[in-house]
Amino acid sequence: MAGVEQANQEHGGQEPESSSVPEYCPDLAQWPQRWHFDEHDIAAGQRIVELLTPFLLHLLDEGLATKTLHRHRDHLWMLGGELIRRRYEDDKLKTMPVGKAIAELIEEDGGPLIWPRITEVEQNSFDATCRKLYKYLHSTEKHAQ
Repeated sequence: MAGVEQANQEHGGQEPESSSVPEYCPDLAQWPQRWHFDEHDIAAGQRIVELLTPFLLHLLDEGLATKTLHRHRDHLWMLGGELIRRRYEDDKLKTMPVGKAIAELIEEDGGPLIWPRITEVEQNSFDATCRKLYKYLHSTEKHAQ
């Protein structure tokens, strides 16, 4: 996905050095460990974190309220965990690159239905984060062209 590559290039393709990111998401490096079912999931989880990090920085740059930032952060954590879970149900997702797998899960209208089910209000809030991520990835993709 060109948008993911462009976003990573814009932020050096590495862990951000901004002091705000550790405050905003102090456990980001542990997300892959928390998502994993087996050891193979850790590498995929690390790639998910690498894909989401430029978007986390983008959210910080938007100057959103702390509560809003935390809500988006928590939804991104849910999205990563859902991708890891779905890789066990869908062999196609398991074999595709993480950027493409995320693109399979999110769309202009929102994200995947979360299991175990969350309330409709929680799903709507999660969908708002997924729409924001979708828009971000597609805008960085256009800039890359």
